Amino acid sequence: MPKPATDDRLQARGRLFAIGDIHGCPDELQAVLRAADPCATDTVVFMGDYIDRGPASRQVIDLLLEFAQGAHRTVFLKGNHEDMMLSFLGLPGRYGDSFLINGGFTTLQSYGLNEADLDDTRARLPATHVEFLSQLSTSYRHDRFLFVHAGISPLHSLAEQDPEDLMWIRQEFILNPHTLDLTVLFGHTPVREVLLDLPYKIGIDTGLVYGGKLTCLELTQGECLQVSRGNLKVKRHRLTLA
Repeated sequence: MPKPATDDRLQARGRLFAIGDIHGCPDELQAVLRAADPCATDTVVFMGDYIDRGPASRQVIDLLLEFAQGAHRTVFLKGNHEDMMLSFLGLPGRYGDSFLINGGFTTLQSYGLNEADLDDTRARLPATHVEFLSQLSTSYRHDRFLFVHAGISPLHSLAEQDPEDLMWIRQEFILNPHTLDLTVLFGHTPVREVLLDLPYKIGIDTGLVYGGKLTCLELTQGECLQVSRGNLKVKRHRLTLA
C-alpha cells in the first residue's frame, strides 16, 4: 500500500480530530466545525465520503476547501464514493460505472448538471474540486492511530494493505481483530453509535445522510461531538479510548 501520510513535526501538542462520513450535508458539517473550533496546533482528519446521497455535495467540497485554508492541519482521506467519482470522470479510481446509481447523480445535480451533461462532466466541474478529489490520501498515521476510510485487511501488515480494501472493506475488518499495533479509525459502514472495539478499531460513520448523526471525535481527550441530521445543535460527551 502507499506509505501513510505522516506529519514529521513533533505532535505532542495539539488536539487530534476525526470527522465521519458527510455525504453532501454541509449544514451539519459547518455546525460540527464551529463547535470543534480547531486552533493552529490541532490536526483534523476527514474520513472520506464527502459526496453522494445528500443534497449538496458541491457545497460540502466548497466548505472543506475553505476550512483547509485555516492555520490548523487538515488531512482529507479518500472514500469509496470519491473513488467512484474519479473513475467516472476518467481519472484513476474504481467502479465508475456504479457512481450514478450510488448517489452520484445527486452529486452532479448539486453542480447544476443533468443527463445531457454526462459526456462532458469533468470539463463542467470546478477545476479546484477535481484537483481536491485527485489529491485525497488513502491513509494517515498519527501516533497510535491509523486513519482509513473503510478499514484494513486484518491478516496483512501495514505495507501489504491493498488501497481497495482501505476504501471498500466491511465485515472482514469489522468482525475480526487485526495484527497491527495501531488503533484503526474508520467510517464507511454506518453504525447507530460510535463503534468502540479497542484496541483494534473505532468506527465513526454514524449514518448522517440516513437520518443519523455526524460524529467528530477528538482523540486526545476522548470528547465526542455529534449533530443530528437537520438539527444543528451539537451535543458533547466523553468516550474512554484508553
